[in-house]
Amino acid sequence: MGSDESYNFVFKVVLIGESGVGKSNLLSRFTKNEFSHESRTTIGVEFSTRSVQMDNYTIKAQIWDTAGLERYRAITSAYYRGAVGALLVYDISKHLTYESVDRWLKELFDHADPHIVVMLVGNKRDLDTLRTVPTEEGKDFAEKRGILFMETSALDSTNVENAFNEVLKAIHKKVASREVTRGSICAVTIGSPIGLKGEAQGERRSCCKSS
Repeated sequence: MGSDESYNFVFKVVLIGESGVGKSNLLSRFTKNEFSHESRTTIGVEFSTRSVQMDNYTIKAQIWDTAGLERYRAITSAYYRGAVGALLVYDISKHLTYESVDRWLKELFDHADPHIVVMLVGNKRDLDTLRTVPTEEGKDFAEKRGILFMETSALDSTNVENAFNEVLKAIHKKVASREVTRGSICAVTIGSPIGLKGEAQGERRSCCKSS
């Protein structure tokens, strides 16, 4: 964890997917290393932050937990705006949650930055004996659509750090590279990013604003 004065970037990342797939526990496991066995529905949107040190720079991740219930989707669609990363989560033991992934992906691309970094996440890997979505099926889906893929368990922490960190690294790579043009992916830059060229920094400053 870092203080508000100790980071170089702020990246907004949204968690999306059906209700009950474990989005809230992924959020609490990554930001607070906590897990709740009590099932509850997120009403509206919650977010937590965590600062992550990567190489010689620090990223403050704002992780937004977008409610999965259909009736709240109209409310949460506004929260896609400004997001530079997304974890699209399904439950490996409930195939219906996987079947809706295409629809969530379409909604995400309809509302979010076209350069957003997306990872498909098969959560509840600890329920492998109850698995209804084969790993290869999720991996193939992600490859065909050009997005990242990982299976996680918020319960036992498997790959939770890896999933978030891989997304944050991919966002930073886009922000720092010339493939991202002015006005596309936006992130808050605090001070002078260490180890990045001033020219690239100038491009970021021109498009960056608080989410």
